[in-house]
Amino acid sequence: MHGAEAGRALIKVSHCGKCIYSFGVPRRCPLCLQDVGSRKLEEAPVRVSNPFTDGHREKCSFLLRPTRGSFLREYDGRSDLHVGVTNTNGVVYNYSLHGVQRDEAGWEQSLAVPLLQPNMFGLMDQWDKYLEDFSTSGAWLPHRYDEEQHNCYSYALTFINCVLATEGRQPLDKSGFTEKYVLPRTRLASKYIALHRAIAERGFCVVDCPDRGASPPAGDAEHWVHGQGATSSAQEHGSLHAFNCDE
Repeated sequence: MHGAEAGRALIKVSHCGKCIYSFGVPRRCPLCLQDVGSRKLEEAPVRVSNPFTDGHREKCSFLLRPTRGSFLREYDGRSDLHVGVTNTNGVVYNYSLHGVQRDEAGWEQSLAVPLLQPNMFGLMDQWDKYLEDFSTSGAWLPHRYDEEQHNCYSYALTFINCVLATEGRQPLDKSGFTEKYVLPRTRLASKYIALHRAIAERGFCVVDCPDRGASPPAGDAEHWVHGQGATSSAQEHGSLHAFNCDE
């Protein structure tokens, strides 16, 4: 659904002492209008890592996406987010006011947190059974859904803790799981969204890059040289934390 949108590569090129971001490698520098040439290794084009992934290609993972629309297009930083857990075939189990859903499509632009180490073959073999058995329990019937207290996040985190219990490990609380595994990814996503929208609006975005290998800009007004229209967008996306589900 959003594959083409998410598949547009963001490229960083260093020129005129600035970092220039665009879709693809520009032929000319937008500042000096000279040809962009990689005379030095540090000036070579670099592809910016895309934090979003096709959730249906992620096995045994915690997924996060906007309840409606996509991150890159509709998300405004205040909209509700929806979460789910994938089985080994990329089917996304998620809880809403309709009960547990098993989505084979719709999570093509998600943030993903892998829940298993690659060498955990025994647990992976049991994963689908654990997830299905958990999802058919009475706790996740539609009438039990509550937007604030018993929602999609409750479902996903409770399942994760059930798996941890079978492994003899300590449970995770919501704040701990969010801080350790979710927020680092949403912070990267908020920067990427602002950068993507600035380029979509103006064709490029130029920022100061004092440090080699600097990350994409956070969106503060003083850091934008061009593409200032994206500043408010970046600030709006500074916190991706609403885990209510309206579905």
